[in-house]
Amino acid sequence: MATKKTFNFIIDGGKATAGPPLGPSLGPLGVNVPMIVDRINELTKEFAGMRVPVKVTVDVDTKEFEVEIGIPTTSALIAKEAKIEKGSSNPGREYVGNLAFDQVIKIAKILKRKVKVGSFKGLILQVIGTCVSMGVKVDNKPPKEVTRLVKEGIYDEKIKE
Repeated sequence: MATKKTFNFIIDGGKATAGPPLGPSLGPLGVNVPMIVDRINELTKEFAGMRVPVKVTVDVDTKEFEVEIGIPTTSALIAKEAKIEKGSSNPGREYVGNLAFDQVIKIAKILKRKVKVGSFKGLILQVIGTCVSMGVKVDNKPPKEVTRLVKEGIYDEKIKE
């Protein structure tokens, strides 16, 4: 019977190394740590600059491994797309960035892999809701206004699921 061990890490996208935390955790199992690191970096490269949850499962007997990549938080995805360090300390009054509606769609498509939501439009509204709390405009408009426009169907052509 195969014995499997599972490890959970938070890794900087595309920048995993054989050092801590991976090496000390995986090395004693006798697995090829550089191979695991390469696989993690390949799977997380699209999340460069963000912290990504990573799950590594190792079969202790055969030394085979599986790598599962999580999705960064919605706010991390928004910050990356808007090229900001963090959200506004005074959202609603002070805006720190702007996203094009196409960027909102891109974020929603990434989140779709992780979030179970009734409709894609609902997921887009969630992303815009996070923009509200971060002080990030959408299409150079306050996000609450964009939420209203999405609900009215103004963006339906762009949203096509």
